[in-house]
Amino acid sequence: MDKRLLLGDEAIALGALHAGLSGVYAYPGTPSTEITEFIQNATGYGKETYVICDHELKANGSIHSRWCSNEKTAMEAALGMSYAGKRALVCMKHVGMNVCADAFVNSAITGVNGGLVVLAADDPSMHSSQNEQDSRFYAKFAMIPVFEPSNQQEAYNMMEDAFNLSESLKLPVMMRVVTRLAHSRANVEVKSEAREENALNPDSGRHWVLLPAIARKNYVSLLDKQKDMVASSETSKYNKVSSFGDKARLGVITCGIGYNYVMESGVQDAEILKISQYPLPENQIKALAARVDRILVVEDGQPVVEELVHGMLGAGYSVEGRLSGALPRTGELNPDNVALALKNILSGNAQADTDFPTANSPINVVGRPPALCQGCGHRDVYTAIKDLVTEIPSARVFGDIGCYTLGALPPFQAITSCVDMGASITMAKGAADAGVWPAIAVIGDSTFTHSGMTGLLDAINDRANITVIISDNLTTGMTGGQDSQGTNRFEQICLGLGVEPEHLHVVVPLPKNMEEIKKVLHDEINYKGVSVIIPRRECIQTHARKLRQAKNK
Repeated sequence: MDKRLLLGDEAIALGALHAGLSGVYAYPGTPSTEITEFIQNATGYGKETYVICDHELKANGSIHSRWCSNEKTAMEAALGMSYAGKRALVCMKHVGMNVCADAFVNSAITGVNGGLVVLAADDPSMHSSQNEQDSRFYAKFAMIPVFEPSNQQEAYNMMEDAFNLSESLKLPVMMRVVTRLAHSRANVEVKSEAREENALNPDSGRHWVLLPAIARKNYVSLLDKQKDMVASSETSKYNKVSSFGDKARLGVITCGIGYNYVMESGVQDAEILKISQYPLPENQIKALAARVDRILVVEDGQPVVEELVHGMLGAGYSVEGRLSGALPRTGELNPDNVALALKNILSGNAQADTDFPTANSPINVVGRPPALCQGCGHRDVYTAIKDLVTEIPSARVFGDIGCYTLGALPPFQAITSCVDMGASITMAKGAADAGVWPAIAVIGDSTFTHSGMTGLLDAINDRANITVIISDNLTTGMTGGQDSQGTNRFEQICLGLGVEPEHLHVVVPLPKNMEEIKKVLHDEINYKGVSVIIPRRECIQTHARKLRQAKNK
């Protein structure tokens, strides 16, 4: 064994590599991005390599690690690798689970061949997200096991156990982490060599064909496996009980990183059940409830476990947590609010959600909201749009997910909406259908290939009166400059979908070209059909990085 200082994401990645990984499939999304990047670097896919991995990965020279167009294609490709008998990892942030939900839920019905781990990185407090959804609901919905590490060491260790359990049950397994774990570092003991990859062994079973007759049989099989999943959780080394005080009358159920917050609180007179593998170990929970008077559930995210424990123990048993107001209903947990909850419960005081202290801003420090980089091509796009909106107040601009979402903030304040990946085009179409003019959609290059192309096809087929701006900075800029799937092919894609050539324009977003951009924009909003304008200029950050790399060479 050797020790490494690793991010939670890096521990997950190295754990997967050492567990015999054959492929990682992902779309970049904070806080999951670094997992795939680490695997790319470790296996030589990127331009840099981690020296620490040179001797570790000799058995894994052909690991697939290219980015996918979106989370659905990633999930399906990983399922295909599993079908072939190999071990596959698919990574995404929590909202990516919405994108891949069809394939994800059905993968529990088909089952797997090679081990398949679905890594869902949740983002409580919405550091870089649109919501606080909890991916454990998806795993419960699909009826598959979940691992939820409480620290980086467990994140590393769990990967091998997750792959083993996946192959044992012939089911996909979810690993759920949160931002605070994914993006913090700790020393991790790791192996010195990787497990050999699985041999190629494509499955020949009919269970992969989800005709209703076959799916019904598969579903019965999935239900039969639930008892094995629960038995695994009941005996899991990741689910354990600790006692603090001789006469503990409070039981604390902790989930994942919540265990650390409880341990840092200096808790006394309590018995702690740490849960990091699901389904819930019902026998352990009921045994704990029999030994104590009440239970506090500490879970980062939504009250998934709190609701389930309520159901297990009945309405007459006191279960506290986010739902009861013992802990704040929104945002991340931390040692302070957990310590306050424990203090209040042990002292018999009630605590309302609104009574929790909030972080105070430092005195004499001015807030600094995020802004588009100086020199960013998106700035010139929004300058032209803002002038148009000033001239035509009826204009509505529908934004999308990416760096350019910052166009909602001063000095531009140029976009009307930003809902989810790809929604700009379809929302603009719906608004135009309702009579809004001009209806303009602003979408980035990576987001367009992620989920904008189908919306554009709808608009073309319906001859919607919209103008689509694909702001192309030649990369996935928001998450650090990963490959963008449609780079240098957007004209061909748009023409192939049916955009009329005379209403497809490419411009260079620079101040010196502003009059040309404005003219094109004016001309196309007056065309009663679908127009596409592609402002193209490389992201200032990736351009600077390339210059530094060239200089270093």
